[in-house]
Amino acid sequence: MSGESGGRAARPISRERMALLFMVMLVTAAGNTAMQSVMPSIGTELGVADVWISAAYTWSALLWVIMAPFWARRSDRRGRKAMMALGLIGFIASFTLCGLILWFGLAGALSATLTLIFFAAARSLYGGFGSAAPPAVQAYVASRTPRSERTKALSLIASSFGLGTVIGPALAPLLVFDGPGLVGPFLAFSAFAAVVLIALRLRLPGDDPTFAARGDVLAAPFSASSNSNVVRSVQEPDRAEGEPAPITDIPNLSWRDRRLRPWIVAGLLGGHAQAALLGIVGFLVLDRLGLRATPDEGTGPIGIVLMAGAFATLLAQWGLIPTLKMGPRSATLWGVTLAFIGTLVVGAAGDLHAIALGISVASLGFGLFRPGFTSGASLAVSRSEQGQIGGVVASVNGAAYIFAPSIGVLIYGWQPWLAFGIIAGFCAVVALIGWRSLESDEVLEARGDI
Repeated sequence: MSGESGGRAARPISRERMALLFMVMLVTAAGNTAMQSVMPSIGTELGVADVWISAAYTWSALLWVIMAPFWARRSDRRGRKAMMALGLIGFIASFTLCGLILWFGLAGALSATLTLIFFAAARSLYGGFGSAAPPAVQAYVASRTPRSERTKALSLIASSFGLGTVIGPALAPLLVFDGPGLVGPFLAFSAFAAVVLIALRLRLPGDDPTFAARGDVLAAPFSASSNSNVVRSVQEPDRAEGEPAPITDIPNLSWRDRRLRPWIVAGLLGGHAQAALLGIVGFLVLDRLGLRATPDEGTGPIGIVLMAGAFATLLAQWGLIPTLKMGPRSATLWGVTLAFIGTLVVGAAGDLHAIALGISVASLGFGLFRPGFTSGASLAVSRSEQGQIGGVVASVNGAAYIFAPSIGVLIYGWQPWLAFGIIAGFCAVVALIGWRSLESDEVLEARGDI
């Protein structure tokens, strides 16, 4: 018997809704990777040390870790759509302010120090409020998808990040035009996100938990014994019969939960490896290609490298996972193995072709690892905990960006070989822990649709 109320499985998410959810994730991913394409050049133009450019993201990442679980629990009570909208508003506000601050800094109206301080403050809006969207999207999909299909569904959502990382670097050089200059991508992606926000408001039906229930209190809405006599409010038109209702009383899900422990460890270590590599790659391109004296010319090569990695990520999430029917454990283990190999190639690369090849192999690996970790954590808990596990996953992902990029850049500036050795070492540790501790795909997917 399904865990859905009354024993009925949730109806599949319509294509229109899935497209909207996809776009919510896509626009933020594209905007952030476009930012990664131009920030090394902006930092060089401002005369700021590389490590301080990476450190400017730290406060935002810390806020993300703190706030993502809060917004995830909030989405159980206020509805997923409201949290997606809040996340987009946070992204728009952050990107607009960041663009304007960097514009003034490059124009000489602000000192480099003040520019970075104000930039970090504006960026924190994304960490504080932008973190509301990913757990809401994940919970929306996971709570409406059977266990056997969840890796595939979450992989599709995760691929929005992959596609975004293609679009962002591809568009970034085209958006550097007269007037805004290097900050053009910030303003353009703010506008793109505003369009997605309007579409979300107009086209995704509201899912506010405004219904009342008859009879006993719904103590466990997704258990076989739960009361399914629900009276719907006229303000809740989108919930088709059999769809999961918002959760209003769920115990807090702890990071120390024994069901999650091996997945959390894998997610943290693998996430730190990926964050450090991404933090280094832009500066690596400038150094290996001798573009420090002409940072404006670095936007194109950096974009090419990031796009190569993004295409590899899409190959993993759109091609390998569904074709090979990879489950969480196999995707995680194969992913970190490929990431290990790719990291060593990047560390030894001396030209654009070799750097792009190494990033492609590493990104192929991380493209398998991310959906593997996400779906593994999702399958480890019950359907009623999907809102909270979305927050935990988003928080784990954000934790990797608190210190890993800046420490990675700092070590890279001191001893490049040591930086890449540490990143590869993290991947090796995840492979070892995963081999010994992660539950098999068969066990995870055969546990029952709870």
